Amino acid sequence: MRGFEPMETPELIDAILADIGRALRQVDPAQVDDICAAIQSADRIFITGKGRSGLQMKAFGMRLMHLGLSVHVVDDVTTPAIGAGDLLLIGSSSGRTGSLLRYIDTAREAGARLATFTGVMDSPIAAVAASVAHIPATNFKAGSPSAVDSVLVMGSLFEHCLGLLCDLIVIRLKAARGMDESAMNARHANLE
Repeated sequence: MRGFEPMETPELIDAILADIGRALRQVDPAQVDDICAAIQSADRIFITGKGRSGLQMKAFGMRLMHLGLSVHVVDDVTTPAIGAGDLLLIGSSSGRTGSLLRYIDTAREAGARLATFTGVMDSPIAAVAASVAHIPATNFKAGSPSAVDSVLVMGSLFEHCLGLLCDLIVIRLKAARGMDESAMNARHANLE
């Protein structure tokens, strides 16, 4: 995190947007293409992450469901067994969260493919993933020398970039599937 100089709200908005823009512009488009292809080719998509990254991944899972894809959130009581042809899609800033590594072992034994969004390319999760999208944002637990520094605290830059990158992927998949928002809206929850 950059210095402790006081900033007014407009300055903070500009600084935050600049940090997000710098980080997202460093994401490799080929990695995004690979994640899109992995999602499109999967029989079912199993979404997971922990903490704030997990919340972003759940929101992404909802949008994938709106696109008509078969999506399950890991740890939900209705989530079925993962198997061959499925995709385990992980959001992990550090790339080394213990419970996620255990999920990976199970998914690999079942023949599922693994894809991840991570802030640390040199991490256990990135090392075993078939598809990796690197978001170069400072991680408060496991720093990365190539990471974008930010005024945001405790790894928030990663989560904000993750959410926006997932939205970008939804836009790409929506176009690839020839869908409009009315088709997506028809799948929106109605038990509200």
